[in-house]
Amino acid sequence: MGIGNFTKQLATDAIADVLSPGKPEQTAATAPENLGTVIVKQVQAMQSALKENEELMVLFHSGIEALRVLDFFQPSAQLVVMTGMDEARNITRVILPGDRLQLTCKVMKVQAGAAPLRVRFVAPK
Repeated sequence: MGIGNFTKQLATDAIADVLSPGKPEQTAATAPENLGTVIVKQVQAMQSALKENEELMVLFHSGIEALRVLDFFQPSAQLVVMTGMDEARNITRVILPGDRLQLTCKVMKVQAGAAPLRVRFVAPK
């Protein structure tokens, strides 16, 4: 088979794949995970890799202030709720779509004798 015939066969197959009716674009098993879910899982992985004398500081910046995130809650795959403290130590909640979630994560050493602060991950009921 010559290169011209090979290229023609590839093009024919590609067109047939696009035009074939009834073929699902993505099944539930191959659907990509929601970006917010992926980000929360990455924070969980970072925290689980910490040593006993370390803590993960997760910060969410909302323009004029920063929130130190103390827990994550995902009531749906598209929505993330974060609870934490602002710079004045006020309890604050941020609710936003997961695809708009942008965090800064720092591994911090804990002072001797102090217990490390752990981020909580609250499961929906």
